[in-house]
Amino acid sequence: MKKWYKLLGLTAAAALALVACGTTSDETADSSSASGESSTEGEATAPELSTTVDNEGDAIDGGTLQVGLVTDTPFQGIFSWEYYEDAYDAEIMQFAFDSLFGTDENFQIDDSGKATVELDQEAKKATITLKEGLKWSDGDDLTAEDVVFPYEVIGSPDYTGVRYDSTFMNIVGMEEYHNGEADTISGITIVDDLTVEIQYIEVGPSMLQAGGGIWSYAMPKHYLSDVPVADLASSEKIRSTPVGDGPFRITKVTPGESVEFEANENYWLGTPKLDNVVLEVVPSSSIVAALENGTYDIALSMPTDQYESYAELPGYSLLGRDELSYTYIGFKLGKWDAEAGEVVPDENAKMADKSLRQAMGYALDNNAVAERFYNGLRSNANTVIPPVFGSFGATTEEVPGYTYDPDKANQLLDDAGYADTDGDGLREDPDGEKLTINFASMEGGETAEPIAQYYIQSWNEIGLDVQLTDGRLLEFNSFYDRVQADDENIDIYQAAWGTGTDPAPNGLYGRNAEFNFSRWATEENDNFMADFTSAEAFDAEFQQNTFIEWQKYFSEEAPVIPTLFRTEVLPVNNRVKHYDFGYDAPADFGWHSVELTADAPVTE
Repeated sequence: MKKWYKLLGLTAAAALALVACGTTSDETADSSSASGESSTEGEATAPELSTTVDNEGDAIDGGTLQVGLVTDTPFQGIFSWEYYEDAYDAEIMQFAFDSLFGTDENFQIDDSGKATVELDQEAKKATITLKEGLKWSDGDDLTAEDVVFPYEVIGSPDYTGVRYDSTFMNIVGMEEYHNGEADTISGITIVDDLTVEIQYIEVGPSMLQAGGGIWSYAMPKHYLSDVPVADLASSEKIRSTPVGDGPFRITKVTPGESVEFEANENYWLGTPKLDNVVLEVVPSSSIVAALENGTYDIALSMPTDQYESYAELPGYSLLGRDELSYTYIGFKLGKWDAEAGEVVPDENAKMADKSLRQAMGYALDNNAVAERFYNGLRSNANTVIPPVFGSFGATTEEVPGYTYDPDKANQLLDDAGYADTDGDGLREDPDGEKLTINFASMEGGETAEPIAQYYIQSWNEIGLDVQLTDGRLLEFNSFYDRVQADDENIDIYQAAWGTGTDPAPNGLYGRNAEFNFSRWATEENDNFMADFTSAEAFDAEFQQNTFIEWQKYFSEEAPVIPTLFRTEVLPVNNRVKHYDFGYDAPADFGWHSVELTADAPVTE
């Protein structure tokens, strides 16, 4: 289970199909869907997908699991929880790296993992205790030093990743360490080889969530400490020969293309039953044919816009679950100040007027998109808290979100002074100056281009001149590099977030979060972020009210417009004896327990 924020690609996580499945990419949606009339004629029913599969047959000894990773771009290959940034690397790492903590059905830390957490609210202290006998994949002991090492890396002044945020600043002595004023983090104490104590400025309920206020991963200090922190992300020890604590160890990396694994006999839950795992990148246009030919046992990041083409795939069971993610339209509202470690809003930014942002939200008919072109595997997103988090997410009665209402969109623009002053059918800004909005969207299968063009058409219909950045779709890695760098040629962008297992939004929308790509911050939002992590939030009523009220505020301010929630689909070959895709899978279940019943994937 991944427990941190992930950048998602459109094919893997956020493709909005304005093309009926099975048609060519240049066939756009019919006039009713393009105009947003949410007709229910021919509406797809959501498929009923199980989270588990059990196949008959005796298990063979060992064997190799063949895995396809569906992406139209090479993976980055940053095999470190402290440095990785996108979902593709996270998909790869799940075979070779573990979390320290186990979780229950609500994603709260329990005693089923490598380590336990005891949180002392009064003393504002967390005690992390490792179980005995833990080892890294190279046979070295996993100790308290490895628990502390990620804090030393992420907090270092030389850290080049994006995870130094308010959760780390909340540790006593961390800011002094990060600023180079101290050689150690005063609030972190190694009690013994198995025990670490961390002193916090404030404690809150997110510390009980996996991926919340307590870092969930260890880092092999014995292996990495000789590499300068500034060089870690690009080092061979992370890119090519990483040491992990998961069920398999990486033995070969073909950059951007494939990764080979072998069983890790040092795994804490026992030697895996498989001998090897081989993972290969597969383009979205080829994955269905590859599965039909029995090339892979499992396909990760399976494109749901192609669902009809593999719904009855011989030799496979299709598993499904709600994703911890959402698609959104983001608006650039400022810059990231790396030295200060915070976003700096610009009141003069092109998209600074929230009426403009709201109007662009009301111009889109995501409800029709979800209903008519996704076989029930997408749903209109009213908020940025996915429904898998239950009552933390606002209902549509509490937060309606943005549904198609062109009249309201036009009225908002009229009232805000965006008028067509030269008669060309396109609105100028309130100062009468030409308004061109640069829209960044990424490549991703056959649907990416028609989706982007649909959005542009929808905004054009309310009088906005929106153009693709550089006049084309951007490659996945380039897209996120430019969004993160606050490229001046990007005013708005279409992207997606994998949220991790903590519903608190501080890591994505806090002032000190580098992942806050819209670069939006207000004092009122700062207060909400503080409330999420405060001791007062241990009170269930206060916590619930904070979540709902923040979502109301966030929706009104619209620094991003959430568009779709999703269900993810996982094809599993019939030679896989048992697999559990559910978030509530038994604590001792994982890749180490997977068995095969034949020497190669079957096609019937």
